Amino acid sequence: MSEHAAVITWKDSGPDFRKGHYSREHAWSFDGGVTVPASASPLVVPQPWSNASAVDPEEAYVASVSSCHMLWWLSIAAKHGFSVTRYEDRAVGVMTRNAAGKLWVSRITLNPKATYEGRAPSAEEEAHLHHLAHEECFIAQSIKTDVRIGT
Repeated sequence: MSEHAAVITWKDSGPDFRKGHYSREHAWSFDGGVTVPASASPLVVPQPWSNASAVDPEEAYVASVSSCHMLWWLSIAAKHGFSVTRYEDRAVGVMTRNAAGKLWVSRITLNPKATYEGRAPSAEEEAHLHHLAHEECFIAQSIKTDVRIGT
């Protein structure tokens, strides 16, 4: 069993907290010393109370699913004898309303593109590698969001 931690820090800098007039900007700090500026999405909380240049939780959620999938996929591709030279995923998360009317990230579509040195897998082999990666990804196994591989 392993533990993974983050420290989230926010400080009031707005004129009237009780009226919702406060910044949603905050920081995520990780054990390796990296601090990431974060904020609510401007699609959820309008500016000036959010910061579009910071990472929002929904973007981070999509990125974590994509990153976990990629790390497993690279490992599986290597074990299957493929030499990957580049991997890029333009992952997209979609928010919809659930049965109770609450917004949630209902679907994440991964759009991975890989380049290879030497023999590349067939489309069927590549799809199989993605299926295996999805089955191993810790994040994908921890969520109810529908994760798909786009074409």
